[in-house]
Amino acid sequence: MPIEIDASLDPELVPLAWLIGSWEGVGVVGYPGTPEKQFGQRIDFVAPTGAPFLHYTAHAWLMSEDGTLDDVLALETGIWQLVRDRKEYDAGPGLMVPTAESPFTTADAVEGMRNADGDFDLEVEIAHPHGVLELYAGRVNGPRIDLATDVVARTRTAKPYTASKRMYGLVQGELMWAWDMAAMGHELTSHASARLKKVA
Repeated sequence: MPIEIDASLDPELVPLAWLIGSWEGVGVVGYPGTPEKQFGQRIDFVAPTGAPFLHYTAHAWLMSEDGTLDDVLALETGIWQLVRDRKEYDAGPGLMVPTAESPFTTADAVEGMRNADGDFDLEVEIAHPHGVLELYAGRVNGPRIDLATDVVARTRTAKPYTASKRMYGLVQGELMWAWDMAAMGHELTSHASARLKKVA
């Protein structure tokens, strides 16, 4: 299935263009000491106008035996962007406005951001409602993304959670993902996976 790229898309988002849109489907979640369950999920990747990053949200609901969605299991929100130093042509910190023109306005300029392996380095920030913030480092290789936590921050009330790895891939037009985590005193082990279809 060919990937359609909006001509107005920020050039820095072209390596991530295959993610953009809404995805829905079903997955399986489990972990040592907890039962394996099915869940329903919706993931949205939105490209804000004029921004060199994607806004990510993911909702998951427990699924009953008859296939209906029950309680909210998780809600994640975050930012996905290619790795590069932030300069005067970038907004922030806070609401500081850019004071120069970005040099990354063409596909050729963005191609120059590839690492020595030919991939694009990626940074992802994901916030959870139960007191956990993850900062991931990873890479984009065509329609595949591999991420591993660089930093995990927890509030005083959060459950023990120390590390995570995630993989996302586009397979025959479907978004497949898998998540390993280290939590509750366990080493990094399989936690969840899902298969999602793109929706209008």
